[in-house]
Amino acid sequence: MRTAPPRDWLTKRPVREGVRHAAQNHERMIAQIRGQVVARAADQVVVDCGGVGYQLSVSSRALQGVPGTGKQVTLLAHLIVREDAMHLYGFASEAERELFLSLISVGGVGPKMAISALSGSSTSEIRHAIASGDAKRFQAVPGIGKKTAERIIVELREKVADDLTSEISAGAEVDTDDARLLAREGLVTLGYELVEAERLLDAVGADIEISEPEELIAAALRGAAKAA
Repeated sequence: MRTAPPRDWLTKRPVREGVRHAAQNHERMIAQIRGQVVARAADQVVVDCGGVGYQLSVSSRALQGVPGTGKQVTLLAHLIVREDAMHLYGFASEAERELFLSLISVGGVGPKMAISALSGSSTSEIRHAIASGDAKRFQAVPGIGKKTAERIIVELREKVADDLTSEISAGAEVDTDDARLLAREGLVTLGYELVEAERLLDAVGADIEISEPEELIAAALRGAAKAA
């Protein structure tokens, strides 16, 4: 995919229905781009890699880490194939890319909306919004209405809980058999104060048999949403 003329690469084209992802089952055709920065715009960057210019759409937060023209940069990437074009998206971290993929998996959320959401909030802020049921944060994103915002919460809340548990289990120096401790750490990672995390877990109820930390987190988040 060669660099388009300057007057074209800055053009923002709407994402059509029937988008196909070139990367399925975590197999990516273009997973990373490393090269020289050729041009920058508010939400796009062109990188020269081996003599080929790659145009990537990026969030404003990812763009903050892109150096000036002529400097070297490395961006993680995801390619989306449309009926009439291929569109490449760039990310500053694996967390940002994975969150992008989660967002576009929700019906009604296109790549442009997902990039806008990533531009307005950090990955940790977005995950906390999903976990706490803060639909209003997503309604602030252009193109996302109330129903779509609520759908994001419903479809991604438990996935966020699962991801947090996996991260904590892999990196925390704790007894991985202690589901409550891992669940508490997960809630704190989402932004809850320690006391609030304990309260949410207490509210789940000791009489409920839950042995997995991700189930505890999910139950605590459901309780928090009901109380909101």
